[in-house]
Amino acid sequence: MDSLIRRLQAFRLGENESSPEDSHKSERGKGITLAQKLISTGTLGAANRGRLLQALYDIGASSRADLARVTGVTRGTIGGIVQPLLDQGVLAEGEVIPPNETGGKPATKLWFSKDARPICAVLLLHDRVSACLVSLEGEVYAQNAVYFPKNVANAADAFRVISTCIEKAVAFGKPILGIGVAVAGMINTETGTIVTVGLAPFLDGFPLETELNRRFGVTVCVDQDTRALLVGDRWFGQGRGRRNFASVYIGETLGGALYLDGHLYRGPAGAGGEIGHTTVDIKGRMCQCGRRGCWETIASSKWLRTEAKVRRLPRPLSLDVSRLLTLADKDVPGARDLIRDYAFNIAVGLANLQQFMAPNFIVIHGDIVRGGGPILRLIQESFHDLVFHRPGDDIALVFGDGECLAALRGAASLLLSELLNFVI
Repeated sequence: MDSLIRRLQAFRLGENESSPEDSHKSERGKGITLAQKLISTGTLGAANRGRLLQALYDIGASSRADLARVTGVTRGTIGGIVQPLLDQGVLAEGEVIPPNETGGKPATKLWFSKDARPICAVLLLHDRVSACLVSLEGEVYAQNAVYFPKNVANAADAFRVISTCIEKAVAFGKPILGIGVAVAGMINTETGTIVTVGLAPFLDGFPLETELNRRFGVTVCVDQDTRALLVGDRWFGQGRGRRNFASVYIGETLGGALYLDGHLYRGPAGAGGEIGHTTVDIKGRMCQCGRRGCWETIASSKWLRTEAKVRRLPRPLSLDVSRLLTLADKDVPGARDLIRDYAFNIAVGLANLQQFMAPNFIVIHGDIVRGGGPILRLIQESFHDLVFHRPGDDIALVFGDGECLAALRGAASLLLSELLNFVI
């Protein structure tokens, strides 16, 4: 097990050797085009190991024969890749598959070992930090959350809170592979530095990745929370096995991330994903960003509460989509109109995303998920009226996991992707 991290870090080509501009954090998003790199004999084994592990995540527990068919190599080649992973405790033998009618030896399914080192996942919000451990098969445990003191005024004090929260999670079990952090803010992914976190100016400019690496001595990956949600969907959620999809967060803020042709998209220094600040009404309301008519001004939870007050619905300041649906079911005046307007406003931004990038499969997270099937169907109706439909296109909107669980799995997936270098 002591060599597990070194082995995982040796997987750094994965499926991305055809797109070397995505291969290393220092090269991410710099707006340059690198010459295509060849696979040397020294890195061929790492690339093959990476592809095999990715195949497992995509298709689930599989026999060596199944993996050979999926990856297009011989069973002997698969055996040569699998055995070291079994020896290191990354993979484990599982269910026995009886031989078929033609005879032969029974096969066993391979999957990630329950004894493999977990990943420490961290979700950093403006007012609190959550941490947990996530197994390589996506199990979440040892959860811990701490609120920042109301008088916190500098990054050093905040970092002590963050470190203490992580320590409590890490102390639960075996040594960790590393730390993945999802931050509700803007991140410079080349340096792992927080650019800004709304309502938490004391974190602005803080080199979180460097400080966590220094404090815990493990690999650390820091990114914004919406991209973490997407990577979590890719590994453990409804994006598994897909080469093109989007994840969108709809709550107090709005954000999104794109997985295009098998790769997470990032702009220079981690820019991009600020879909909430795309303009939907040039003469619209003033946004907290200082611009007018952003999508966030008509589709956030804040807009919903503001409109509820204007339309004189009961207890507007504590309203969420779930309670609004309850009011609509009770025929409270104005509730049905508000829920339909809210669904339409959300559909407008999703349709813009679809028209421009055509992800065709959009996973929605955030407060809106509390509305369940009724609000999703209303959003789908408006969305399908707003987008172009091409022959053979199958465009789907789905709700993802609950916000906290999805974000923590996403944070773990950031680190997993960094070690395996598949997505990032």
